[in-house]
Amino acid sequence: MPPRYKMTAVEFIVADMAASLAFYRRIGFDIPAEADTEESVHYDLGNGVELVWDDLAMIQGDGSSYLPATNGPAMTVAFDCGSPAEVDRLYAELVASGVKGSVEPYDAPWGRRFSLVLDPDGNGVALYAEL
Repeated sequence: MPPRYKMTAVEFIVADMAASLAFYRRIGFDIPAEADTEESVHYDLGNGVELVWDDLAMIQGDGSSYLPATNGPAMTVAFDCGSPAEVDRLYAELVASGVKGSVEPYDAPWGRRFSLVLDPDGNGVALYAEL
C-alpha cells in the first residue's frame, strides 16, 4: 500500500553547515561553496524530492524545543555506489579523510556489499552495491 502522504524531503539538522556539506560533496553532491554560510540548503534530487540541511542554531533559535539525538545516529541514508569495488574505494577514501567509519565493507547476507560511515552530525550513511 502506498503511503498516504508523499515524501518530499530528507532533512539533516546540522551543527556545522560547512563540515556537513563538505562531507556530502565528497560522496558526489554538487553543492555550491557559497551554501556553506547558509542557514538552510536545499538540493533537488528530482521527482519532487530534495535533501535539506538546516542549521541547528537556526532550528533552536525560532523557539523550537528540538533536541538532537545523543545516543547514536538519528537516521541513516543509503547510497547505491554501483559496484562492490566502488563501495570499498569510497569507504577507504572517506575514512582516510577523517570520516568515522562505523561498519567496514563486507558482503552482507542480503546480497549487497555494505558499509556504513557517519556524517559530521553522527547520521549513518550506508554505502552499498548489489553483489
